[in-house]
Amino acid sequence: MRLILARMPALDAALIRFDGWWTGRSRREQAMLGVLALFLAALVLVYGVVKPLQAARASALQDIRTYETLTARIRAAGTLSPSQPQRRQGSPAEVINGSVGGFGLAATVAPIPDGARATIADGSYDSVMAWLADLSATSTLRIRRVDLRRRPEPGRVSATVDFGG
Repeated sequence: MRLILARMPALDAALIRFDGWWTGRSRREQAMLGVLALFLAALVLVYGVVKPLQAARASALQDIRTYETLTARIRAAGTLSPSQPQRRQGSPAEVINGSVGGFGLAATVAPIPDGARATIADGSYDSVMAWLADLSATSTLRIRRVDLRRRPEPGRVSATVDFGG
């Protein structure tokens, strides 16, 4: 394999001058200059390459955390609507039975003093939480107690919820 380089007179002259300067140094000076060159190369590598990469990575990770936090807050806030949701009217059992079907859940409602108890035998966790949030937003019922139990299937729960007026 043959390497073909284009002739550059300025580069050739600079290399000849450097070679003359280098051969004029003693062995001890050449060793010290070599160590100095290695030290300077290490400094350039650390402060010119590694440190900026680490700073850029830390900044990117901070940006990711910030945007994930903002996304979580936006999702938690829900959608903005100009009007308030329609309030559910009726007895606690009617309100619970009127809202539970819209979330794909089946609830058994039993009256308790000053409220009602809803029991959901099996439902997805997301649906149960959305149902509870909907009831809080669209009725005067307030959650007094929630008992969630994990089901054997992933993401499935059973729930017993006490509501009061």
